[in-house]
Parts: sequence; structure tokens; C-alpha cells
Amino acid sequence: MYDLAIVGAGPAGMAAAVAAADLGLSVVVFDEQQRVGGQIFRQPPTAFTGATTVFGAGYGWGRELIDRSESNSQIEWEFGTTVFGLLRDRVDGAICTRVAVTGPLGSKAVAARRVIIATGAYDMPVAIPGWTLPGVIMAGAVQSLLKSQKLLSAPRLVLAGSHPLLIVVADQLRKAGADIAEVAFARGLPTMRESLGSLGAVPGHLGLFAETGVAIARLLAAGVKVSTKTIVTAAVGDREVEAVELAKVDSRWNKVGDTRRIQTSALVLGYGFQPSTELARQAGCEMVWDSPKGGWVVAHDALMRTSAPQVYVAGEPTGVAGAEQSRAEGKLASLAVAADLSADGAVGLSVSTDGALRGARGELRHAARFSTVVQRLFEPQREALTELATPETLVCRCELVTKGQICDTLEQNPEMSRASAVKLECRSGMGPCQGRYCESSVAALVAAKRMRSVADVGYFSAHLPIKPVPVDALTMLDED
Repeated sequence: MYDLAIVGAGPAGMAAAVAAADLGLSVVVFDEQQRVGGQIFRQPPTAFTGATTVFGAGYGWGRELIDRSESNSQIEWEFGTTVFGLLRDRVDGAICTRVAVTGPLGSKAVAARRVIIATGAYDMPVAIPGWTLPGVIMAGAVQSLLKSQKLLSAPRLVLAGSHPLLIVVADQLRKAGADIAEVAFARGLPTMRESLGSLGAVPGHLGLFAETGVAIARLLAAGVKVSTKTIVTAAVGDREVEAVELAKVDSRWNKVGDTRRIQTSALVLGYGFQPSTELARQAGCEMVWDSPKGGWVVAHDALMRTSAPQVYVAGEPTGVAGAEQSRAEGKLASLAVAADLSADGAVGLSVSTDGALRGARGELRHAARFSTVVQRLFEPQREALTELATPETLVCRCELVTKGQICDTLEQNPEMSRASAVKLECRSGMGPCQGRYCESSVAALVAAKRMRSVADVGYFSAHLPIKPVPVDALTMLDED
């Protein structure tokens, strides 16, 4: 039995693993990718000779963290491995958590005294007419292909959204040789009040602020059109994206004026990210709705403990806040695990964690000053985005459920006021993605129809397996 199992090898998972191993804990880390780094530090395959990972402004520490992770012989890495559930069990008389996994070497349930969920985030889906056409790609996916495979998604692209990553991705695509037809940013330039309110986040983060400004300057110098207060209303094409429709919007992102059409072979959407919380939900962790942080996030105490026994959380599942805060939370969670195991008599530590815990809390406060500003400035206007879908627009891509079908379901069932109830009635969220790409739209539609908040409408429940796995992975659980 391991002292600690970590799910995810991004900044939070790496920081947690290194901190725990340095204290002498036995550590295993599971990740679906083939190397450490997560999305932000995604590394190319080892077969790509000469290819290196590029670290953006403010993330120079990423190289050291990756090197310390990969060189630490005390950490056991299981790559290409999917975690599909957490189970409570008793091993040698002690209550533990079994991590159900499937990977290259088969399926198994790994016992651990403590678990840290560091599952990251994924691109926030926005259902618009034509969003299921080949050629509509999320910003994170475009960047992933560029980072890990050195591939351009398309020769000519329109980028539309509201997250600052969109500007960085556009600049990266331009440097790689792509033709950027236009970058459409839904919000306007920061107001004087917003700028003044952001000053507290500048110390220690000037490079991050400057990177976006330099990227915009390079795009403009290259002749790329960058539009503000502009939203994409549809992707147009027969068998693939051939054009997109754009329109001016007001401060609440409501359409004002006529739409215009621009020819392109791909549309890149970048409205932000949603925390990946399915594993935490399945484990029974309490969830909290926080729109600026990305939606439903995992509730936790000051030491990253969740409401589920023996389960901790770090990184984006606590709220989309970037790599720096993820690293700080991973370190803090791991130190808390060590302290708790020592207090329980499960392990012996040669040094006290008190000073390290104070330092980790300070690092977290510093990172949070920056992330809070970004979250506030770039929170998506969810109601306006929900209105972009027409009755014919597919909301649930897996089960082919349209916005009109969901609205009809609500009309026919006036007592229905929960997102999970809609899921059960019309199957939205029951496909392979288990609602990752339709939950937010379904919940927003229910909230609008019932004149309630999304927090009241709730979220889709998560059950084992939280991801598609081979049938023998489930039979293995019975054998264990």
C-alpha cells in the first residue's frame, strides 16, 4: 500500500509528488499522458529528437520542476493510465482508498493511505450553430497539437473567445506559420477601474502581464486583425468549416448590430476552462459553484482536505487559477498529507512540516493575488453564451440532443428544476464524455427557464467508471 496516490502529473501533481517523496513517503502518480507536465508544460514525445518544451513568461520554474520530478527515483510514475474511480476499502485492518486504474499493463485497484486529486481542467465548451463541424477546435487542443506534435491544426484560422490564452495561442500559431484571419475577443479593453483594481497582482507577475501585451503587439505588427467586443455566432459549412459569422456585442455580450461573415478553414474557441471534477464527485467530495473560477469546484479546507475521507485536492479542480497556484496547492496538499499521516502514526517523519506548511501557504497567497484578478477580469458571460444556440443546435454531441429538445423537456415537465433530472429524461450527458461538454449548457438552460441560479440547478452526478474503460477493468474490481 502506498502512502500517497496522486491523480494527475501537471504542475500540482508534480509539486505534490516531489514534496511527498522528499519527506520519505511512498508515492505513485497516475496520468493519461506519456510524460509529466500536464497541459501547460506538455512535452513532445521522447522520439522527437531536438524538440523541447517552451516555458512562457513567469514559468521559468517549470523546467526545474519537471527535471526534479523525472529524476526522483522515489516517485513511481504510471503513464498512459486512466483513473476511473475511487473506492473505500480495508487493507490489513486499516481503512484506505483504492484507486481504480486501467492502462498499458491492464487494470487494477491500487491501495493508498491518502489520495490527491490533481486532475486539471479542460476547455470550456460553448454550443453555437455549427460547433460540431470538423474544423471547430478548442484553444487548448490547438495548443496541445502545436506543443506535443508540432502540428498546425489548419492553414487559416479564426480565433474567438474571451480568455487571454487565446492571444498567446494566436501568437504561437502565427510564429508556426499559420494564417490568422482574425482574433475576435468578446470583451473590451480593460477599463481604468479594472486596471487600477489589478495593480495588487502585478508584483511578481509582471512577465505574465507583459507576455499578453507583447503577443498582441506582434499580432498587430504582422497585420492580424484583433477585434474587441466581438463574438462568434456561428460556424458555417457543408461538411467542414468554411466560414464563421461574427457580431459586435455590448458589455454583457448581447449582440448589437448585424453579423458579418469571414472565410476560414478552422474556428478556434477559447472562452476559458472548466475544472475536471468528475473523480472528486464520484469520490463524494462536496462541490461549490464559483463562476469566475470555472464553474463547479471542489470544496476544501485550508490544507486542501476535501469532505471525502483521506482525499485531498490541488490545482485546477479547486478553481482554474493557472500553473503557479497549482504548484503551490500541490505542495501544500502533500505537506498536509505528510503531517496527517504522521499524526495518525502511519508514517514517521524525520523533520517537522510546520515551517514548510507556513511557507507553502505564503506561496499560495502570492499566487492567488494574480489568479483572482484574471478570474475576475475574464469571467465569461454565461447567459449570453447560452443564448447563441438555436433550437436546432446540438447541445449534447454524444447523444445528439438539441437545445430545442431540452427546452421541450422542461416545458413538458414544469416540476423539473435540476440538471441531473434533465439528464435522466432526455439522455443529455449519458454519452462517452459523461456530460463534460454539455453539462454547463444544460444547467444554464434549466436555470434560465426556471429563473434560478446555476448553483441551485446543480450538476450531473458522477459514477464509477467516470470514463469509458474496457469491460475487464470492471470485472477486475470484482476479482479484487
